[in-house]
Amino acid sequence: MTTTSSDSAATAVSVRGLRRVFPVRGRPDVVALDGIDLDVAPGEFVSLIGPSGCGKSTLMRLVADLDDPTTGTIAVFGKTPRRARLDHDFGVAFQQSALLPWRTVSRNIALPLELAKVDSGEVKRRIGELLDMVGLSQFGDHYPDQLSGGMQQRVAIARSLAERPKLLLMDEPFGALDEMTRERMQTELARIAGESGAAVILVTHSIPEAAFLSDRVVVMSPRPGRIVDVVDVGLGDQKERTEDLREASGFFEAVKRIREALHGVEGAAPKAAEQR
Repeated sequence: MTTTSSDSAATAVSVRGLRRVFPVRGRPDVVALDGIDLDVAPGEFVSLIGPSGCGKSTLMRLVADLDDPTTGTIAVFGKTPRRARLDHDFGVAFQQSALLPWRTVSRNIALPLELAKVDSGEVKRRIGELLDMVGLSQFGDHYPDQLSGGMQQRVAIARSLAERPKLLLMDEPFGALDEMTRERMQTELARIAGESGAAVILVTHSIPEAAFLSDRVVVMSPRPGRIVDVVDVGLGDQKERTEDLREASGFFEAVKRIREALHGVEGAAPKAAEQR
């Protein structure tokens, strides 16, 4: 797949010719990703989906400056991933909420602000905004072990948004939740993404989740991971994606198109995607 951009600073994420190879002693190297080209626009919600081991999480880690590419380039708002991380341009949420058990909900959310030495009055105000955004205004003084799994993930999302990042990177944040809680969290995430205005890159194995949340779904091949298709979902603004959407014909059509793209990844050649 090839995308183009005349101005990398005008994109949230721009990936070009990305390849990641993991050396293995005494065995052939493992090529995790090969020939990845991708643009994500500011405010856009993009999901990465594909078979287990296709490199979705590796790609996420490279964007998040948790790993380095073997070859190729990554720009986050026109900067290197490291510079973007130091400038707090993105937040990260993983499958495990990774909350500190000795800190209350409010103090978990406050942690990145405290590390950035933000004024205490501003920290308090920002915590109030985030608790309200994730629907946990009544739970600021609770500890993580007093919350359900879904509530813990909402705290983790709030923490990732504490410094008002322009990009949110999410690696299967709802993978450990039961189906009903997962659907509620998807609705909450759609609302939060719409309200925050941040671009989102989501790694998921769930076709309905990708369809419900995304503007575009990037379909990846088995290892070595390549982008073989991009599905334009076309379901409108995230803030308007309520539970009713799950019964809409457009949603079922999007699920069908993503499923067909996934079923066609075996032996598929990379396809060109629309420019964003």
